[in-house]
Amino acid sequence: MKLNDLRDNAGARKGRMRVGRGIGSGKGKTAGRGQKGAKARSGVSINGFEGGQMPLHMRLPKRGFNNPFAKDYAVVNLGAIQKVIDAGKLDASAVVDHAALQAAGLARGGKDGVRLLAKGELTAKVSFTVAGASKGAVEAVEKLGGKVEVIEVVSAAEKAAAKKGTVKAAKKAAAAS
Repeated sequence: MKLNDLRDNAGARKGRMRVGRGIGSGKGKTAGRGQKGAKARSGVSINGFEGGQMPLHMRLPKRGFNNPFAKDYAVVNLGAIQKVIDAGKLDASAVVDHAALQAAGLARGGKDGVRLLAKGELTAKVSFTVAGASKGAVEAVEKLGGKVEVIEVVSAAEKAAAKKGTVKAAKKAAAAS
């Protein structure tokens, strides 16, 4: 068996049906769309349209708010960190940051960094560099002789806005000269 001998199983990939290619093909004339009506025509079948009746998504009440400026933190508890240290997946003597917690499998997501919370028991002396920490978590770490350094993390949206601002400033300077 060589790489050039690898093939999909028979029937694993079904070929695309070519429609509108003559009556003898089985999918000719109306090309499987039936006869007339909005759905027989191209680009007309509107998703969610209920024939003029108020659509369901407009009838239901809207609740809540999704803040587009909210920071996305990966939340990590001290108890989970202690478990990972005991398992040997995390080195307590080194500074623990977002990358180290991701490598240990604790910080999932968190585009704007890690936030440390005090749930659980920490017994090891650890130094942290994180984007945020609760008061209880900072007290628990410092009680054991560790330290928590909270760094300012610039979000992707702020970076984009700053970049756009510099472009505008450059254009203004070019126009002035």
